[in-house]
Amino acid sequence: MKILKRIANLGYGSRKQVMALFREGRITDADGEVLYADDELDVHAAHESIRVDGEPLDPAPGLLLMLHKPVGVTCSSKDQGRLVYDLLPSRFKLRDPVLSTVGRLDRETSGLLLLTDDGVLLHRIISPKAKVPKVYEATLARPLNGDEAAIFASGTLMLESEQTPLLPAELDVLDAQRVRLTLHEGRYHQVRRMFAAVGNHVEALHRSQVGGLTLGDLPDGQWRILDDAGRAALFAGATA
Repeated sequence: MKILKRIANLGYGSRKQVMALFREGRITDADGEVLYADDELDVHAAHESIRVDGEPLDPAPGLLLMLHKPVGVTCSSKDQGRLVYDLLPSRFKLRDPVLSTVGRLDRETSGLLLLTDDGVLLHRIISPKAKVPKVYEATLARPLNGDEAAIFASGTLMLESEQTPLLPAELDVLDAQRVRLTLHEGRYHQVRRMFAAVGNHVEALHRSQVGGLTLGDLPDGQWRILDDAGRAALFAGATA
């Protein structure tokens, strides 16, 4: 692959715009030597050695990152209002392959959100067969009845408009109106619908963990690229 194509695919601009960067001498190797648009990526420069205006090139395709999604932000590239892509470098939205959210958190749910441009990895994470656990912390409108944990763990709970029961889920009670819920699947608005099915309402919802991966000290609205250790942690809690 030519360097021109790689840089354009990373969202730095159209081919015409990236060509202008080459003409202006703004694309170099790590030693500051000017690179050329027709250079082959695998011959004259490895991805990691390329610089644009002196800054390292964005990660190559296969990117996986975690984002601490705030309340009020939508997991979309097209909806109105604040979008998760607004929290990332603007060129990330223009990457090819496209950078997609791994599942979704609704606008009023905060917490750990993954994004990747690797379609195979995305499907591996969300596949029902993988059963990658997801941990949520919820604040409820009313105190618990006391039988919710048994109902959620039964594997028989049916949600409205669904044709198959939910997989067993684990409920940990933090106090009368705060709980931690671990799911092994990802259905539409699942946590909110589960509590609605037992006569309650979720007032606040936060996803704190996916697989063995947690937000750690990542601040609200910030993101981090996952290294090999982070990827391994993601699948540490999978049951398949």
